[in-house]
Amino acid sequence: MRDTDNTIFLPGGTSGLGRGLAERFAARGDRVVIGGRRQDLLERIAAGSDRIEAVRIDMSDPASIRDASAEVQERFPETNVLLAMAGIMRPEDVTTGAFLETAEATIATNLLGPIRLWAAWADFLTAKDDATLITVSSGLAFTPLALTPTYDATKSAIHALSDAWRLQLVGRVQVIELVPPAVQTDLMPGPSTAQAMPLEAYLDETMQLLETRPDAEEILVERVLPLRFSERDGARADLMRMLAGTH
Repeated sequence: MRDTDNTIFLPGGTSGLGRGLAERFAARGDRVVIGGRRQDLLERIAAGSDRIEAVRIDMSDPASIRDASAEVQERFPETNVLLAMAGIMRPEDVTTGAFLETAEATIATNLLGPIRLWAAWADFLTAKDDATLITVSSGLAFTPLALTPTYDATKSAIHALSDAWRLQLVGRVQVIELVPPAVQTDLMPGPSTAQAMPLEAYLDETMQLLETRPDAEEILVERVLPLRFSERDGARADLMRMLAGTH
């Protein structure tokens, strides 16, 4: 990925990590097309920067993904980076069947959404000389949180997809996986939010890693390393119990 002058399509760019990254990329000289469901919010964010554009997209809706992607490709044919940020994180109680609706919504947004998004962009980006796909998993892909099992599973799937897609796309599209730890955003507010990594600190470290390690396959801030390598380090079971509040 070039260190500036990219054109980036970033669904999920209206809040949290997505908005933070959009603003950081724009500030360093990239053009960013953010996507989200709320037209008023999209317009307000875009009005704050001459390097941010906006398009409405619902990552749980296949038709919206196709239509928004086609619009971006037509309006911004120079687009060379796709950053699949959109996701939801909701607690589940699997002791009854009532969790199913939440699980299905999570899979539709977090897993089918990025798959459908890449399907809409594959022909476009593989025809370019310098294209990059950035996926977003989580430290919970490697050390799951009992409270959010389907979220954890979708992020494990994103990690596996990133590895497999990277092998198929080698020499054609660079695949970079962001692996965030818990970050202070509104993804899933709760009592543990105060212990999460401050958003600005995450953005600072992530942008530095992207700029200093342009060939990295995974972007791992220091805070996520215990989760990412818990199995290698023999700490996975203890960390899982700690995250569940049972240790």
